[in-house]
Amino acid sequence: MNVIVSNRYETSLKTLNIDVIKTVAGEFEARQLVSMFQNFFFQRMILDITAIVNYKDIQNIQTLSISLDMDKVILLLDDSIEVNSPTYISQLISIGIYNFAKNLEEVQYLLEHPNTYRDVAHLHRLNENNLQVNQGTNLNSKKEVNLQVNSPKIIGIKNVTKQAGATTLTYMLVKQLQKKHSVLALEINKRDFMYFNEKSMVSISDSDLKNILNQNINKDVILLDLNESNQAISLCNDVIYLIEPSIIKLHKMMFINPNILKKLENKKIVLNQSLLTEKDVKDFESESNLNVFFNLPPIDERKNDFPILEQLIFKLGL
Repeated sequence: MNVIVSNRYETSLKTLNIDVIKTVAGEFEARQLVSMFQNFFFQRMILDITAIVNYKDIQNIQTLSISLDMDKVILLLDDSIEVNSPTYISQLISIGIYNFAKNLEEVQYLLEHPNTYRDVAHLHRLNENNLQVNQGTNLNSKKEVNLQVNSPKIIGIKNVTKQAGATTLTYMLVKQLQKKHSVLALEINKRDFMYFNEKSMVSISDSDLKNILNQNINKDVILLDLNESNQAISLCNDVIYLIEPSIIKLHKMMFINPNILKKLENKKIVLNQSLLTEKDVKDFESESNLNVFFNLPPIDERKNDFPILEQLIFKLGL
């Protein structure tokens, strides 16, 4: 189901031939919209840019892009010179907003054919968005790219309890994400990926990581099986921390590192291979003082489709 947030174009947007689960009209601070929709499930949001207070300041749009999944948002632009300028459009692209429209026809098209970066790359003025590329005359020379601009979404996966399943979960996420995205998975400082016989899963060393990332800026998603790499964590947009919540694994974790729970505060905790009920999860949160990001039951990795992972993928903003 879809969401419509409107202001100046409220009447026009009502004519869209789509199923709507929620409609709000008026002017809202960016943080208000985040509060309204950050945990609200929707397939697409049609967002009238004039519904955002001070929308000509790109930082207000960036506030939305940080907290909402902008792949699911179609931004309806107004007719102002500022918003339609090449600089403003390029800034939208730099913060990951690829679906923007100037009229209802374009909105309707994007509902059925959402853009990827490739569709809007010709509008991206890299020299105005601090993309740092070493200058040189040799077209085959290596280029250093600032990974904060026009880079894939990099998701790290790290075991907290020993052998909590990061490598196998990475494999299953690759298979599920490949249905809609271009994906690369990198395993840092180990060689377990070789057993999956999957071409898009590569084992590398810490020292090769930045070069590999620079060579794959065309990917939509890069998954990192982090192992013990601290350098890799610093390059991630998001990291999920896996805990297998069996009694023996939890007790071993606490015995090895009594302060581990304190270090995990405000992290994205995924209970992996978990048989806990909803009540059990609440008890775990209360006892550990942690917030569980996702409760993932055991999955048969031999299958080709993992519907439960779609929910995790959605929560990760993918």
